[in-house]
Amino acid sequence: MLNRFSTLSRRSVRRWLYPFISLAIAIGLVVGSPSPSPALPWADLIFRGVQIIQLSKVSDREEVAIGRQINQQLINSEFRLYRNRSINEYVDQIGQQLAAKSDRPRIPYTFQVVEDNRVNAFATAGGYVYVTTGLMKIADNEAQLASVLGHETGHVEGRHLLQQMRQTAIARGVATAAGLDRSTLAGIGVELALRRPNSRQDEFEADERGLRILSRAGYAPSAMVAFMEKLLKGGSLPTFLSTHPNTKDRIEALKRSINSTSTSGSNTNPGNGLDSAAYKAKIQPLLSRS
Repeated sequence: MLNRFSTLSRRSVRRWLYPFISLAIAIGLVVGSPSPSPALPWADLIFRGVQIIQLSKVSDREEVAIGRQINQQLINSEFRLYRNRSINEYVDQIGQQLAAKSDRPRIPYTFQVVEDNRVNAFATAGGYVYVTTGLMKIADNEAQLASVLGHETGHVEGRHLLQQMRQTAIARGVATAAGLDRSTLAGIGVELALRRPNSRQDEFEADERGLRILSRAGYAPSAMVAFMEKLLKGGSLPTFLSTHPNTKDRIEALKRSINSTSTSGSNTNPGNGLDSAAYKAKIQPLLSRS
């Protein structure tokens, strides 16, 4: 009887002890962060504890969740989305065609139009891509707009912002051995998306990826070069290119890629989307507000 009682007692202890240890670990992951934070209720600590992100390997699901959190912060405090339904549906339609031809077609891409006269476009984590109304107005045709969306999709495909977020977190010493709290990581993502340019290597890679995506979707690859040349001839470089590597070098690299493809005979179709009148008709609500 005593032996049986002892066995039951040990089982009871383990049954209560293991959840307690798990709770302590979850709380320790949060309160052990080097960044000071205000006291939080236990329930909040537990909730935040299970959101620790392993920086060495972020799953697609985690990346999309981080991107969603970044998006919420951006649209709540950093800029205003353009609300015309037809324009948003048009941009999303182009974007989804491109995303389907990327090397990461299974994540849910979100293409959004930002109400801003500056010429700009950028992407964050998890398939979130943004383009300004200013850029849409200056593009000559749909293929040129698609070339920009394709370039930004290339950043998503290469997980470039996620890599920058990892590097920044480690450099700032906010990452622990276990990883980093999702909210902190999302905050870094907002800062990087708005205020820090991509590396030279990332930009050249996004150009190559974007050009491939553009061609796969049936658009004219020449449109990417034409749009960059147009912006370069415009005098002072717009926001879209001013923080990127030398635009002339990028144009030359793209021309070499297009010529190489043409010479090999793998793509003799000049591509679609070059009808300027059709494009202007599609974005007429934007032009009428100019």
